[in-house]
Amino acid sequence: MDSHADQVNIKLLEDRASEMRKLVVKMIANAASGHVGGSLSSADIMSALYFHFLRIDPLNPRWVNRDRFILSKGHCSPVLYAALALRGFFPVEDIWSLRQIGCHLQGHPDMNKTPGVDITTGSLGQGLSAGVGMALAAKLKGQGHRIYVLLGDAEMQEGMTWEAAMSASHFRLDNITAVVDYNKLQTDGFTNTIMRIEPLVDKWRAFGWLVKEIDGHDMPEVIAGISWANSSEGIPRAIIAHTIKGKGASIFENKVEWHGAPPTLEQADCALKEMELCQ
Repeated sequence: MDSHADQVNIKLLEDRASEMRKLVVKMIANAASGHVGGSLSSADIMSALYFHFLRIDPLNPRWVNRDRFILSKGHCSPVLYAALALRGFFPVEDIWSLRQIGCHLQGHPDMNKTPGVDITTGSLGQGLSAGVGMALAAKLKGQGHRIYVLLGDAEMQEGMTWEAAMSASHFRLDNITAVVDYNKLQTDGFTNTIMRIEPLVDKWRAFGWLVKEIDGHDMPEVIAGISWANSSEGIPRAIIAHTIKGKGASIFENKVEWHGAPPTLEQADCALKEMELCQ
């Protein structure tokens, strides 16, 4: 743990992550649709970003000097909605409208419908490119905000991701941070079985990025990692966050079948009880 992590209320951030996990399970079970596994694996990262690092204003979602966040793995929108609701962008009760016709909480984030969403995502592999565009625009305009991009590990199989990585290092975009939610599973199985992405750290370094590996469920490590990424000078930085798909309840953890399948109300109740006991 570095000195910056020492100054952070770690327990508060861990509690927020726990709240987000519970909201994720509740909203997906209620909707009977949604991606629970990858939403749960990234809750600790999202808690650190939304309750410590991001300069944002819930009363002014389009504040020009706000930091930007891109959920490149847009199918994991429930964890983003949980973070936005708890941060005050809209009422927590809105989670019950997930994926309902006419609601603003759609299956993938929509910047034109949901307060606090900086860009519409869903087609995998495009998020880092959008982030590089935002970071380059900020540099050209002399603006000081940062751009954070959360990617799924299967997006490392996408060529567009590496084109964006190459561009970021070429233009010396030290105002962008890429975080890879490395939970090792994608919709069809283990990531490195479907299409091997290792050696992942070496690949990012080969494209001109500084890289740090962390335990994505250890809040002090998450805080220290993002703090490290924010202190770069002329070089973009990437964080490889090792996580567990479905983190938080044993029924979901490290099981490929929970990539996109919603729990029943009974399964959700079982998971929520386990989360309460572990908190």
